[in-house]
Amino acid sequence: MSAFLSAVAEAPLMIPNWAWAAFLGFVGFMLALDLGVFKKKANEAPSFKEAVAWCVVWVSLAVGFAFLLSGWRGPEDAELFAAGYVLELALSVDNLFIFILVFAHFSIPPHLQHRVLFWGILGAVAMRAIFIIAGIAAVDRFTILLPIFGAFLLFTGLKMAFSHDESEGKGVDENFVVRMIRRFLPVTNRLHGEAFIAREDGRRVFTPLFVVLVVIESTDLLFAIDSIPAVLGILPVQMPIEDKRFIAFTSNIFAIMGLRSMYFAISGFMHLFRFLKPALSFILVFIGVKMILPWAATVGEPEGQFAGWAQALVHDGRVHIPTSVSLSIIGFVLALAIALSVAFPKKK
Repeated sequence: MSAFLSAVAEAPLMIPNWAWAAFLGFVGFMLALDLGVFKKKANEAPSFKEAVAWCVVWVSLAVGFAFLLSGWRGPEDAELFAAGYVLELALSVDNLFIFILVFAHFSIPPHLQHRVLFWGILGAVAMRAIFIIAGIAAVDRFTILLPIFGAFLLFTGLKMAFSHDESEGKGVDENFVVRMIRRFLPVTNRLHGEAFIAREDGRRVFTPLFVVLVVIESTDLLFAIDSIPAVLGILPVQMPIEDKRFIAFTSNIFAIMGLRSMYFAISGFMHLFRFLKPALSFILVFIGVKMILPWAATVGEPEGQFAGWAQALVHDGRVHIPTSVSLSIIGFVLALAIALSVAFPKKK
């Protein structure tokens, strides 16, 4: 009997259906609260104090979920969740710059920004589910995709490092998505309250609110192409596919659900985060290198052996950087970027 219990204890924990159902139910419940009980009046947007309070709520819920994971599945899963959450949250902040530029260009008032971001986040949740399921399944079947994704993140990080802030958001009207919408759909320049579709002179037209929503969804789609491989780069290669999906999905969704509150909390002083972009660039390069290392260590070596330079990174018979080290590096770089931004604010 003791041998049986020992075998059960050592067996890998699979994610039960009730855990998925409980988490999805929680997401649906919070969205329903946002849409219903906590919905603002038609002419109001969340105040700074309310937005900060909701940021605290979302961060607290994420921390609570990490402790729950630690007690249920062990500290390693909690560390993986925390690393994925912090990474996604940090990358999301960079995405907020685009939101601010788009809202400003189309002159969308704050109370309507609240509505657009709600539906935008709803779409982001659906897209994350599709990308994570497809991405993890592809990597699990074709392991060569890991160094390919790593090279992509390496390129993206270097490109971000050498791009100029002034070039971001230039010519919103020249954006491909905006041009396609204006070309194939009847678009009006007038806002019609909260409506995405309205009638003018007896014909149906799409309002600027619809255009902004599509631009934000398309931006998030492109953003997911960076963020999902980055999260996959944190997860251990040998981790069961179902566990990867759960950790990647929950960490992404917790970060996304708090994104709207974060927008209203920090949109007024986003320009102060002058060192955020270099920090995100470094993090993307770091994760890209982390994904390439296991493959690079085996190039030109007999099967099952690693290059001499990689011996210090060999743990449990494989080349990898421990999750605790990755989380520490990501946290330190972000904290340093924030500290430097406060100490040396951007001069106007």
